[in-house]
Amino acid sequence: MRKEAAAAELVARHGAAVVPLLFDVTDAGAVAAAARVVEGRLEGEMLDGLVNNAGVAVPGPLLYLPIDEFRRQIEVNLIGQLQVIQAFAPLFGAGTLRNGTRGRIVNMSSVAGRFAAPFLGAYNTSKFALEGMSDALRRELMVYGVDVILIEPGMIATPIWDKAEGTDLRLFADTAYAAPGRRMLTWLVGEGRRSPGPEVVAQAVLRAVTDPRPPARIPVVRNRFTDYTLRRLLPTRLVDRLVARRLGLLKTDSGGLREG
Repeated sequence: MRKEAAAAELVARHGAAVVPLLFDVTDAGAVAAAARVVEGRLEGEMLDGLVNNAGVAVPGPLLYLPIDEFRRQIEVNLIGQLQVIQAFAPLFGAGTLRNGTRGRIVNMSSVAGRFAAPFLGAYNTSKFALEGMSDALRRELMVYGVDVILIEPGMIATPIWDKAEGTDLRLFADTAYAAPGRRMLTWLVGEGRRSPGPEVVAQAVLRAVTDPRPPARIPVVRNRFTDYTLRRLLPTRLVDRLVARRLGLLKTDSGGLREG
């Protein structure tokens, strides 16, 4: 966790068996210190699971997104994940001898790691990269018997949509993306608030950590065919046009944007 108040609330709710670790995944020193705390608690035993759940979403059209914001997206959602994995790797049996069954790594990806939406390009980039990194890690760590599982949630109803509703779009106000961006934001917030709660993701994580033979990817979507499978079956150019038409991103003969 990153805030002491949230950590205290967690302990109050669940008792002393829960030990919050306060650190930011982009802070190498804090990550290493957290790993030492966990190592002390394990007393030579194996860490059963590491769940990489930290993440942010930086919205905006890639053409105008400040590079520092794009860099922040990658630092948190990708580099931070690898930094945590490297720090905790010895505790779940990667490269060292410890007692017990080898642990597992569970990386929180997204359907956005399989399907790229306009105005979420930075987030898509981080999740597509996390998918590739996880596949490579899973194959590399087979030598140690350590598994890597990806969780791929769709929209989940959390307080993130309250934050998203206040997204500042003024930076793009004088561009061709102003109206489509507002349309996309309205749709995202509405759909997000109508989505399943975080419990469904928790169930997927539990499966990833405890199932004797978990799949490499566990989608968490309302309708697997329409929300996950169909997008990968349709021709890419067709999907491009369907998405662009819905958001009003299709260019007209006169050079403007056609309203969806």
